[in-house]
Amino acid sequence: MSFDLLVKNASLPNGQTGIDIACKDGRIAAVEAGIAADAAQVIDANGQLVSPPFVDSHFHMDATLSLGLPRMNESGTLLEGIALWGELKEILTVEAVVERALRYCDLAVSQGLLAVRSHVDVCDARLTGVKALLEVREKVKDYIDLQLVAFPQDGLYRSPNAEKNLLSALDMGVDVVGGIPHFERTMEDGAKSVRRLCEIAAERGLMVDLHCDESDDPLSRHIETLAYETQRLCLQGRTAGSHLTSMHSMDNYYVSKLLPLIAEAGVHAIANPLINITLQGRHDTYPKRRGQTRVPEMRNYGINVSFGHDCVMDPWYSQGSGDMLEVASMGFHVAQMTSRDDIRYAFDCVTKHPAKALGLEGYGVEKGCKADFVLLQAKDTIEAIRLKATRLAVVRSGKIISQTPPRIAHLSIEGRPETVDTSSYAPA
Repeated sequence: MSFDLLVKNASLPNGQTGIDIACKDGRIAAVEAGIAADAAQVIDANGQLVSPPFVDSHFHMDATLSLGLPRMNESGTLLEGIALWGELKEILTVEAVVERALRYCDLAVSQGLLAVRSHVDVCDARLTGVKALLEVREKVKDYIDLQLVAFPQDGLYRSPNAEKNLLSALDMGVDVVGGIPHFERTMEDGAKSVRRLCEIAAERGLMVDLHCDESDDPLSRHIETLAYETQRLCLQGRTAGSHLTSMHSMDNYYVSKLLPLIAEAGVHAIANPLINITLQGRHDTYPKRRGQTRVPEMRNYGINVSFGHDCVMDPWYSQGSGDMLEVASMGFHVAQMTSRDDIRYAFDCVTKHPAKALGLEGYGVEKGCKADFVLLQAKDTIEAIRLKATRLAVVRSGKIISQTPPRIAHLSIEGRPETVDTSSYAPA
């Protein structure tokens, strides 16, 4: 048999080495050692890591790359960011949002990031962001799986016409039901919004992803309501709670009740390490809370945890590069998950775990999966995170869509080699 693409001598995230990957008609046809066959294109991985593509389970593409418009977030706080976004969305145009989003998608591809779940604000009566990102989704569909969440940024009940706009966005083709219960005027309204949003999803056969308890307030407990409504409406596996930062302030007794409920309901948990550690704990002096939700404890209960990038150069966050390895690195550092197994788990939090949360079909480096993967300048997943490994090649449907030269230092030091592969410093 002749293949379209053959990758030779690769290492895989599960620790296998010396593996060949054969691709045919956009799918992986074989994953085994010593494949002897012709191929239109051959890549010698030279023992480097081949991973399934990175997946960002929580992002705001309608705001990305808008830093400084119409002004900077001088305090760097969540609430000023929300206020600033309110100013910006009044002057947004479809064309401007599309242009910035496409630039970000180009950056994402270069980073091996081929699937993104983006929340899009529906509290703008013009639905500018919705129109723009639906256009972007169509433009990038051949190289990025873009999943859109109808997000009532200003609150389903706090913002006039938010529910009407949300339903319109879903009618236009937005994929997922979103919400922000902790931003409603009362805890009661927050719980009511969770109930209503889950009912909408159940009626339409859609998934749910709520900004949930993005607060330092230990009494913000809407994740409990989300777990209950997931059970009541048989939405197991179709709901996600994003952020969940109030859990870092809750007492252990309550959390010992809460985590089994989340696990039993099959609710996905999405932490956003870069943003959580930046925006939370702002009212603290010292001791100062770390900001991120309880990732190690969730892991112990078998809850599917993923990490999102959340923001790149927007009203809430002036940094960011679309690099999910940076996100994974921050995630395990903040959670103090520093064993070798923990760091491998952090890699899973930006690959296979978010793929599960998004319900991606044919994801993975296995026979029969889509031929989507990334060749990294690293020997294993731990080294990939440590070095923020260069993406040597990004493959989509069995075709190379991005390449980056290996990172090699050219030295001018007497008695030293002239060139050094800077990815080679792995422990013996």
